[in-house]
Amino acid sequence: MKLLYLLRHAKSSWDDPSLDDFDRPLNPRGQKAARTMARYIDRNRIRPALILCSGAQRTRETLAAVKTVLPETEILIEDRLYEAAWSDLLDRLSDLPQAVDSVMLIGHNPGIERLASSLANSRDSDKTALATLREKYPSGALSVLELPIATWRDVKPGCARLASFVRPRDLE
Repeated sequence: MKLLYLLRHAKSSWDDPSLDDFDRPLNPRGQKAARTMARYIDRNRIRPALILCSGAQRTRETLAAVKTVLPETEILIEDRLYEAAWSDLLDRLSDLPQAVDSVMLIGHNPGIERLASSLANSRDSDKTALATLREKYPSGALSVLELPIATWRDVKPGCARLASFVRPRDLE
């Protein structure tokens, strides 16, 4: 069994139009949401063995909040995750070592949303969570997917059970 946590970066700022998209930070609402999600991760004892994070400023700032509750977790910041398509994210997961039993991926839409939606099967997943996820995957939202696979090479569409989907507004 493998566990996959897909965290979309929190709400970013559009205040400085001169910034490249890659360099946009979180806005105050996003900073608050990132801290809220970090508390949720801590309270629910979510402890990934590895965090993969896009190199964009807003994902790194979301990671900074999460790191406060996961100080021992190995972290890889990878620029190739920036705005990656869901199929590219799937390829990245399939390259993970077998020894890694759980991973959190902090990234962007539409890749995160499409990855979660494609992995979650309708048969075993929490129906309410799946419907909410497929309606909209807002900034700061976290999906928890259980994958009954032995190696990450076996990850494929429809192989996962969506155990939960939590948005920052659900926790306010």
